[in-house]
Amino acid sequence: MKFFLDTWYLFLAAAVSGGLLLWPLIIKSAGGSTKVSTVDAVQLINREKALLIDVSEPAEYAAGHAMGARSVPLGSLEASKDLPKNKALPLVVVCPTGTRASKAVTTLKKLGFENARSLAGGFEAWRAANLPVEKTAA
Repeated sequence: MKFFLDTWYLFLAAAVSGGLLLWPLIIKSAGGSTKVSTVDAVQLINREKALLIDVSEPAEYAAGHAMGARSVPLGSLEASKDLPKNKALPLVVVCPTGTRASKAVTTLKKLGFENARSLAGGFEAWRAANLPVEKTAA
């Protein structure tokens, strides 16, 4: 018992580090993560028919976007007619870096799209993974 009282800070450090190691697993299993990797996004597209929604501005979208992505700029997301009617369909939201996509996921969830997720790293990660890219003619 004296050993424990003399080295309580070591036990505390071990407990905290163990908790920090387990935290990502706890969050993922609780469904708290709204970001997906490029690998997970491709699996969602192939297995669950997920749609890619690009929330970039029109000029950014025209310069390059993930192949098959629908352009729905973040500012017009709530009033857009380009969103699917089936709100249970998985959505993978993309923007150049992933920042706007996270905001869009929050908006989409408020609109009833509970299976909306943002692409971690955005279009940059998509391009870095050598996934298909297309440009729109100006």
